[in-house]
Amino acid sequence: MHIERYGKGNDAFLCLHGWNGSHRTFAPLANGLPDGVALWCPDLPARDSLNEVTAELEGLTHSIPGPLRIIGNCSGALHGLLLAERVRAERIVMIDAFAFLPVYFQLFLLPVIGQIAYWTAFANPAGRWAANLAVARHRKGSTDLTEGFRRVNHAETYRQLQLLGELQSPERFRGLCGQVDIVYGERSFQAVKKSAAIWKRIFPAAREFSLSGAGHLPILEATTQLQRVIFQESPCRV
Repeated sequence: MHIERYGKGNDAFLCLHGWNGSHRTFAPLANGLPDGVALWCPDLPARDSLNEVTAELEGLTHSIPGPLRIIGNCSGALHGLLLAERVRAERIVMIDAFAFLPVYFQLFLLPVIGQIAYWTAFANPAGRWAANLAVARHRKGSTDLTEGFRRVNHAETYRQLQLLGELQSPERFRGLCGQVDIVYGERSFQAVKKSAAIWKRIFPAAREFSLSGAGHLPILEATTQLQRVIFQESPCRV
C-alpha cells in the first residue's frame, strides 16, 4: 500500500480518498499546512472484501503518531467509519460523504448491463467528457469530476464500487465515539445533502459545514474553507 505524506510532525491525520481517487486527492490541502501537521495519505488497496481493506488500514494506524484522526473524502469517509469500528478515532472529518448508494451508482452494479454502463461512462474519453458535462452544475467550470478515471485500473475501480454496494445501513455506525465533522459543497449532489441529514441523525453532536461555492470536490474547489474547518474553527458552520 503506497503512502504519501504531506507535511512533517506528530499532529497527524489519516486521509482516505474516495472512489477513483488516490493520495493525490489531498495534495491541495498540503499547501499552507500548519506547522507540525502531517497528512498520511494511502492509496486504498484493491482487495476482495471491505474487511481486508479495513484490516490493512488498521495495521497502518500503528505507524501514525498520536490519536487517530481521519479525513475521509466521499466514500473514503465510509472506509474511515469502518476503521473507527476497530480503532477508536478521536475525530472524523467526512467530506461529501454518501450515506447510501445513489440510484445512478446502483445502475452500474446491475448484472451485465452495469459493467457495460460503467465502461461506457468512465473507461473512454468520450464517455468521461459526456459524464462530466452532465454534472456541470455540481462542479466549478474548471473542475473535471471524471478526471481521476483517466489513470485508474478500471477492473479494480469497478470492484471497489461493488464493495461499497455491499455496505448495509449507515445506522451500524451509531454510537461511535469521537468528534464528527460533516462537510459538503454548497453545490454538491442532492444525494450528498440528503446524506448529510442522515449522518446528522446518526451523529447528533456532529458539526455540519457547507462550503460556499463548492460542488462535489471541496478539497479542490474550496481548499481554504476546508483547511479552516479541519485545522481551525470555521465560520461557515451550518
